[in-house]
Amino acid sequence: MVAKRVVVFQIAATLLLASAVAAAAAAISKPGCLSKCGEVDIPYPFGIGTNCSMEGFNITCDHTTDPSKPFIGETNIEILNISLVDHELSVHIFMVAQCNQQSGRYSSTSLGLPYLFSATSNKFTVVGCSSLAYVVGKTVKGRTYASGCLSYCDDAGGVSEEPGCDGMGCCQTFIPESLMNFTTYFSTSFDNSQVASFNPCSYAFVADQNWFHFHESALSDDFGKKTNYLVPVVLDWAMRNQSSCRDAKAHPVNYACRGGNTACVDSTNGPGYLCNCSQGYTGNPYLEGGCQDIDECEHPQLYPCFGVCTNTQGGYHCTCPPGTHGNASKENCTDISSKFPLPARLTVGFSVIVVILVALLSCVIISTQKTKHKRERDIFFRKNGGFKLYEEILSKEVDTVQVFTVEELQRATDNFADKRVIGCGGYGMVYRGILDNQRTVAIKKSKKVDERQKDEFVNEIIVLSQINHRHIVRLLGCCLELDVPMLVYEYISNGSLFDVLHPEHYTSPLPLQARLMIAEQAAEALAYLHSATNRSIIHGDVKSLNILLDDDLSAKVSDFGASQLVPMDEDEFIVFVQGTLGYLDPECMQTRRLTDRSDVYSFGVVLLELITGKKAIYADDASEKRSLATSFLVLMKEQRLRDILDNKLIGEGGEQLLGEVAVIAKECLSVKGEERPSMKEVAERLHSLRRFRLQPREEYDPGDIEMVKAEDTRRCTETDTSGYHILDSSTLLKNVDAGR
Repeated sequence: MVAKRVVVFQIAATLLLASAVAAAAAAISKPGCLSKCGEVDIPYPFGIGTNCSMEGFNITCDHTTDPSKPFIGETNIEILNISLVDHELSVHIFMVAQCNQQSGRYSSTSLGLPYLFSATSNKFTVVGCSSLAYVVGKTVKGRTYASGCLSYCDDAGGVSEEPGCDGMGCCQTFIPESLMNFTTYFSTSFDNSQVASFNPCSYAFVADQNWFHFHESALSDDFGKKTNYLVPVVLDWAMRNQSSCRDAKAHPVNYACRGGNTACVDSTNGPGYLCNCSQGYTGNPYLEGGCQDIDECEHPQLYPCFGVCTNTQGGYHCTCPPGTHGNASKENCTDISSKFPLPARLTVGFSVIVVILVALLSCVIISTQKTKHKRERDIFFRKNGGFKLYEEILSKEVDTVQVFTVEELQRATDNFADKRVIGCGGYGMVYRGILDNQRTVAIKKSKKVDERQKDEFVNEIIVLSQINHRHIVRLLGCCLELDVPMLVYEYISNGSLFDVLHPEHYTSPLPLQARLMIAEQAAEALAYLHSATNRSIIHGDVKSLNILLDDDLSAKVSDFGASQLVPMDEDEFIVFVQGTLGYLDPECMQTRRLTDRSDVYSFGVVLLELITGKKAIYADDASEKRSLATSFLVLMKEQRLRDILDNKLIGEGGEQLLGEVAVIAKECLSVKGEERPSMKEVAERLHSLRRFRLQPREEYDPGDIEMVKAEDTRRCTETDTSGYHILDSSTLLKNVDAGR
């Protein structure tokens, strides 16, 4: 029992000290204004005088008494105490007394905002025998409240011997929230004449429930005289100009919580909000800079610390001194040796040493691996002609080719993720990448190389980088830090001509005008490669898959994985040939000599695709594979061209025009290369057809053509997904047939 009393005493002392600290810091008035009236502290938002308080919080100080007394505004309601912490006011109001069967006595008390009677701290109390009293009032929302309380005594005038107000000589009842005013009065229906000798007066009042403790002596008339008929009552106050914190913060000009380190709380009694200092701070939250940090280390009773206390803004740290351990906030720290005997300390020390050694060994291994990888990358860079490329760039002042690092291309492709694949074939993959400057590019990564061709790799990069034609996909740079070099091209978003001509589930949307325009642009690009550069370039793999379309359906010739520079010595010839079945020049297959007329033959097959809508290797009605070039030449010879033309294009009224295109295609497909026209001649003839043969009604707007763009991610196999077999000579350095 004694121990319990000691604990209770300690808790009470701690709470008392906390209240004292908070009160000392909170009693802050507005600068230049009175901070006290008599013995009552006047903290802001309350104030005495002009501009010393917020609206509705003005205080009148009566200096005619000793000590001076503060009152709410101009009323006669005396203030006993103001609390910033609890947002409460203790005031004096009058009780109602009924003595010797007198009637007609009542008392009214009315408040204005921001004050409301506290429903949690006050109770309506009636003291007397055979006494019935009522309390009637209104809430802030205008609702009427009424309640009554009946107290009685037995015939002998006795009351309950147990402490408490349980109806024997005294009764109590609660009051509602948001109560603004009330009137108390006695009922005349009860006769207390029989008990007048020991209970001459009855009393009714709303008061602080912690102030009144019933005793039999309260039944005498001395109770009213001793209290001067005044009782303390608790009022709740708040900022009532807004209904909640949310509304108040929406109007920052009138927001009452000033400065930093403050917190807003909605009022629990009626509308409005309250301001408090944040945790770890104390003071007046209604003044600028009013909330100051609490130095917890100066108040060990409130903030116990049995070790080293360090104050921080809004809190504190409590730690054990060096060489000790424990929870310094709850108990004394103890020496580490008492918890960890010598064997345990040796074990811990040995474990720490092992961990450090393992960490050092790991660092050495990682450093060695990094050095090894760097050495390998330097070797690959040298083998792939990196230094030679830099020399060429400096000597020829080439500023169009960029040498990328592996890390740059890994970032651009999410480490070459599958979702980035946009093309694939037997020789490698093509990825869509986004460089650090947010430019979208196509990155070609080969699977294998021919060591014998590495000496020519740099020369070909320089030549290709200098190609600048609006209908040729431009080479932007390369990466030489891997065993297999990677090439970086501009990205074309609308897929290939093959994807548009031969969609899996749709009819090709391209009208004749668009097809002839694409054919002319592709022919111009190939003619440029053959004759407009310093050293002619043979594409070597012309096909519809390698003709890309941009957003305006303009053609872009791509994929120079099979391209060759024309030898400076005409007696030289190319020993190894690669290409795609259906497009290969038969003369080149026999002679092993790749010429510019080989590109013409392949382009003739592309022309057939455009006017027939069929693939280079297509399935006939019997589901047998047929060569489009062979079938076309046979039907031309038999004068049955209409049997192979695209009916949709014939329906557009272009049969005669298709026939003229077919004549050009037939010449391109001549068995002997010398009998074929040059690409420049083909481009000029296609331009003439478009200019003089097409009718004005056949003009078109690319925006009117609805297309399904090629997906960025494709399933890759070792053969072309369209049924084309890729011929592999396994010798060329840049043999990337990536389906673009």
